[in-house]
Amino acid sequence: MRTFHRLPRILAITVSLAAIVATSACGTSASDEASPASTPVAAAAAPAPIDGADGVVSQNRLGIGTAQAAAQAALAKCQADGLGFVTVSVVDRAGNVQAMLRGDNAAQHTVEAARQKAYTAAAFGANTGDLSERAKGDGATVADLPGTLFLAGGVSVKSAGGSIAGIGVGGAPDGMRDQACAAAGLDAIAGALG
Repeated sequence: MRTFHRLPRILAITVSLAAIVATSACGTSASDEASPASTPVAAAAAPAPIDGADGVVSQNRLGIGTAQAAAQAALAKCQADGLGFVTVSVVDRAGNVQAMLRGDNAAQHTVEAARQKAYTAAAFGANTGDLSERAKGDGATVADLPGTLFLAGGVSVKSAGGSIAGIGVGGAPDGMRDQACAAAGLDAIAGALG
C-alpha cells in the first residue's frame, strides 16, 4: 500500500526531472526563450498537393487475380523444369506480399529468399540478376539494405513506365533458373499490365 500512496510524488519528481533533461538536451530554457538574442524558428510551409486537392497519392499495384496468375505461371514453369521445390512470391512495390506459392518440398529458406528477391526487383525496378553487380564492392553496398537480396531470381513488373511489383523465385540450384521461372510469371500477365 505504501507504494501506491507514494506513486503521485514519484511521478511529480520524474516529470520535473524529464523536463529539465529535455531542456538541457535541447539547449534552451525558459530564460533563453525570453531573451531578445534568441533566434525564432521559421515555420516550414506545407508543400502543395500534387496528386489532387486532397493530397492523396494513388498507387498502381497488381490485382489479386493477376498476382495469383503470375505466381501460378512461375511455379508451373519451375515444375515443368523439374524444380517443383521452389517458392514463388509476388509483392507490391513496398514489398507487401500479394501472392505466394510454396512448391512441394520447398525448404523454409526459399520462402524468405523469394520474397526478398521480389522486393529487390520491385524496389529497384530491375531484375535481380542484373542488379547483382551493384551489391559488390568494399565497404557498405546496397546489399546491406534490410530485406533485399541481390541474387538472380527476381523480376520487376512495370506498368506505365514504372515498377509496380516484383516476382521472386527461390530454391532452384541456380539463380538464373529461378529467374527464368519468375520471367514466365511476368510473361503470363504481360497483357494485363497496360
